[in-house]
Amino acid sequence: MIERPRYLEKLISKRENGLVKIITGNRRCGKSYLLFVIYHQYLINNGVKQEQIIELALDETANAKYRNPIELDKYIRSLVSDTSKQYYIFLDEIQKVEEIQNPYLPNPDAKITFVDTVLGFMKLPNADIYITGSNSKMLSSDIVTEFRDRGDEVRIYPLSFSEFYSAYKGDKSKAWREYYTYGGMPLVVTKKTPAEKSKYLKDLFTGTYIKDVLERHKVINDSSDLEELLNVISSSIGSLTNPLNLSNTFKMENIIFNELKI
Repeated sequence: MIERPRYLEKLISKRENGLVKIITGNRRCGKSYLLFVIYHQYLINNGVKQEQIIELALDETANAKYRNPIELDKYIRSLVSDTSKQYYIFLDEIQKVEEIQNPYLPNPDAKITFVDTVLGFMKLPNADIYITGSNSKMLSSDIVTEFRDRGDEVRIYPLSFSEFYSAYKGDKSKAWREYYTYGGMPLVVTKKTPAEKSKYLKDLFTGTYIKDVLERHKVINDSSDLEELLNVISSSIGSLTNPLNLSNTFKMENIIFNELKI
């Protein structure tokens, strides 16, 4: 187990505070692991029974039915009917729950979203709600807007060096070299060779993070400008920059490109 004491303490301090605990962070940084493994084990170790912990991974095909907010609402409420027990509800990848037309209203603009469903759970007297979310639909700014003062965000990041070293098999100096070379994404620790580590990070960047940016900003045309922007920023690490400098760089590159074409 990779220990993440900083984030565990945050969840412990927010336990049963009457708000929805929202765990956010970039993909593959350990949100689900924190909730489903580390915090789950903490609750079990402190007297909570297994049947009091309700876990639902909404990115799994087996749970596709519950991506409908009405079906999700029915399912969770059916599991917390015993009011003599305190329940802990873990909903992973909540952004998978689709926005649907409200079937009880004629207005075509009347929608039901995961926010409506989760806020409904918050009103259950015997339920403590925890959700995770990532990608273009669950940025911190969205959380503030959607949940306002009813959500309590826990923002997590990739592994710190101390967290990385707690799961590393080897001496500290070697661990440090690997950490500053490949970073602190949790799954990097499990990769055996430099080639495997590099491939994992490249695939994560191009296949996941870039895709999220394109989705977030509805980029449907050629994404080459975004790739060029990333190249410019990457080549300027450690240097001050601003939007004007980036704009000027693009203009200069376009001039050079056009001259080469001529």
